[in-house]
Amino acid sequence: MKIAIVNDLAIAVTALRKVVQTVPEYQVVWTAKDGAEAVARCAENRPDLILMDLLMPVMDGVEATRQIMKASPCGILVVTSSTDKHVSRVYEAMCYGALDAVDTPVLHTSDAAQSAQALLTKIATLRKLIKPTSLTRSKSSAFSSTDSSRKPSSLERSTLSSTAPPIIAIGSSTGGPKALATVLSKLPIGFNAAIAVVQHVDAQFSAGLVSWLNQQINLPVRVARAGESLEPGTVLVAGTNDHLYVKPDLTLGHTRDPIDYPYRPSVDVFFKSLADHWTRRGTAVLLTGMGRDGAEGLQALRDRGWHTIAQSKESCVVYGMPKAAVELNAAVEVLSPDAIATTLQGLKSKR
Repeated sequence: MKIAIVNDLAIAVTALRKVVQTVPEYQVVWTAKDGAEAVARCAENRPDLILMDLLMPVMDGVEATRQIMKASPCGILVVTSSTDKHVSRVYEAMCYGALDAVDTPVLHTSDAAQSAQALLTKIATLRKLIKPTSLTRSKSSAFSSTDSSRKPSSLERSTLSSTAPPIIAIGSSTGGPKALATVLSKLPIGFNAAIAVVQHVDAQFSAGLVSWLNQQINLPVRVARAGESLEPGTVLVAGTNDHLYVKPDLTLGHTRDPIDYPYRPSVDVFFKSLADHWTRRGTAVLLTGMGRDGAEGLQALRDRGWHTIAQSKESCVVYGMPKAAVELNAAVEVLSPDAIATTLQGLKSKR
């Protein structure tokens, strides 16, 4: 795996290089001292993954991420001194296509081994996303309802169907925060559908995503909790590294299975649980993202009569997940985020 390091501090570059080189399959192909140099180097020699600092002279990591994802797209992991102190900047980078973020490991300290392992764990996960295997796909395909509790009777299902709110389910990944904000920004307070969002984001940043979305849209946004139900007019966001899913009684739950599926939380797991258990037809949307997560789930929902939408190629930061859905003929419509927002806004008068 070819890895590049972008950081203006020599001590940080040395630490990152030492950690990366502990894995024989990883090769540091180049380093850059600022974002502008990184943009130029990436155009000449595109790596599989860039370890991108945020705060640098000449050009910062946010702008470098934007330019690289536009001209020479590749995997980008934000590696900065303190992700907790720079949450807003981390989300700016994620809007432009950064996949995740982690603190820069500091060697020769008491927690050096732990911080080094945190970086290697992130890289290993992103490696699976960047270069998915047939095993990864089979894990998704094998997923079925995770809840083994008693299934509702016909009478209970009829009751659930009458009480289940209209629902909009959205899956997103690389570049997803910006697309989510665009899609949800036109929905008014009091919107009559429940909205569930599964965005590929580490649990560490889920609260930040919720806070950021609350600043961008009119509807209230909060982290989804196990045991609760989806509510009309509220956006619930998957907030753990386990997969969010809907139980037969239409309450929410979390599951670790499939345990080694690299997309966490998984859009496929959530969409397929809706296909299995949700008692009325809804609308499902698959936004920009790397890989194939959500495509099979979107197909399962279309097969059950849902209105399914994939984001258009030209509007995606990475045309991976929507492309996979289009290839499966899982999408009824293929639209830009602005057009998706208009479509969802129009649902209020149709339901």
